[in-house]
Amino acid sequence: MTLDTRIESSSPYLEFVRISKSFPGVLALDDVSFSVKSGSVRALVGENGAGKSTLLKVLSGVYRPSGGCLRINGVEQAFANTSTSLAAGVSVIYQELVTVPKLSVAENLFLGHLPCKHGVVDYPHLYEAARAALASLADDVDPRVPLGRLSIGQQQMIEIAKALTRGARVLAFDEPTSSLSAREIEKLFTVIRRLRDEGHTILYVSHRMEEIFQICDSVTVFKDGRHIETFDTMEGLTQDILINRMVGRDIKNVYNYSTRKYGDVSLEVRDITGPGIRKPISIKLRCGEILGLFGLVGAGRTELLRLIYGATRRTGGEIFLQGQPAKVETPRDAIDKGIVYCSENRKAEGIIPLGSVQENINISARRRYGHRFGVINETWERRNAKEQVRALDVRTPSLEQKMCNLSGGNQQKVILARWLSDQMNVILFDEPTRGIDVGARSEIYALIRSLAERGVAILMVSSDLPEVLGVSDRVAVMRDGTLSGIVERESATEQKLLSMALPV
Repeated sequence: MTLDTRIESSSPYLEFVRISKSFPGVLALDDVSFSVKSGSVRALVGENGAGKSTLLKVLSGVYRPSGGCLRINGVEQAFANTSTSLAAGVSVIYQELVTVPKLSVAENLFLGHLPCKHGVVDYPHLYEAARAALASLADDVDPRVPLGRLSIGQQQMIEIAKALTRGARVLAFDEPTSSLSAREIEKLFTVIRRLRDEGHTILYVSHRMEEIFQICDSVTVFKDGRHIETFDTMEGLTQDILINRMVGRDIKNVYNYSTRKYGDVSLEVRDITGPGIRKPISIKLRCGEILGLFGLVGAGRTELLRLIYGATRRTGGEIFLQGQPAKVETPRDAIDKGIVYCSENRKAEGIIPLGSVQENINISARRRYGHRFGVINETWERRNAKEQVRALDVRTPSLEQKMCNLSGGNQQKVILARWLSDQMNVILFDEPTRGIDVGARSEIYALIRSLAERGVAILMVSSDLPEVLGVSDRVAVMRDGTLSGIVERESATEQKLLSMALPV
């Protein structure tokens, strides 16, 4: 297919015309119609499960629509697969990048259309072409190095360059900043603005409201698979208005913080050291307290949680529970002592993706309550799963639903249900609302508060400053593998926490 690169800015360049997509028992997209002009950045917003990701998969050729059609530059398209979508000038850059880490940057850039000479790859030509492609995006990257050695931000730039080498005129970004540092985010936004000014049509999916208002020119709102409203301009639009359209209700205070009484010290970490920690760290955490752990990417926050949990071996220090020394060398030791961990990487470390909701809820507690003489107690497991799904309002068609089919917010609820089914005294949260929409965030915060009110001690890592300030009773700040200080809620401000987190 020959790509027509002529762009008529006065008319829509990308049109979704009555797009529907159904799966067995689910209508994921319901008669969706809207259009986007060239030279603009359109935000797609909505709660998890609203249909945004499904729409991007229709656009990229992963899914064929059950009804309706796409038009690009006035020409109706029917993408049978991703290859036909790419040929039409469409590229979707997903949150989880599709790369081959062991191949070089240049090979990843031109994968599928490598320059050849006499039947073999022409590497001098390849590297020259790669340098030209990277000149305005990542000119500090050596095209000969393996892609896996680069940061996530650099890899994302390679994905953008790859799309441009294929002639992409429509670029869609799906949660592009979820794993980026502040500096990498600013670099990405600079690139997106330049692409917009060059006439590209850009779709931007994000749950971060501040990003929507910073980078986008217009917004399309989805709910329950339907197009609710499109705001053609950001003028006069506020976060409150946008959230109301997304969730169908006002969220005046998404955090809804309230004070509570704390008990005795539940967890004490004394002079702990290990990979990612440059100086010994000591922290005390009381029953019913929420201690936020803030820091920039690479500060050592996740590394500290993994050392406490036993997922990474400590090189020094001790852990005390209720004032008594506790041997926590492995995650099994931690779980047996009531220390549980919710990883930021839910798909890889938090869930069994192809396992059912029921199995994911009971997988830990069955050794205590649902397992007798080597046989799983199906009656107990089903009753417990039903109770937890009802108590946490997990939205699932059935207990047999595969976890990979749930939204991020509901996956997080299932992980919490797992630990609520078992003995839990301390919970370690790592980015508990990563990739979760504002409506589901409000529910997660309510669950975190209810855990604290029950006396559970909570240590919560977050790179979202408003979240840290909105949820925490105190905030510990890390910088470059060290603890730079702990701030009481009353005196914590964004400026103060950032100044403590930034390199000296």
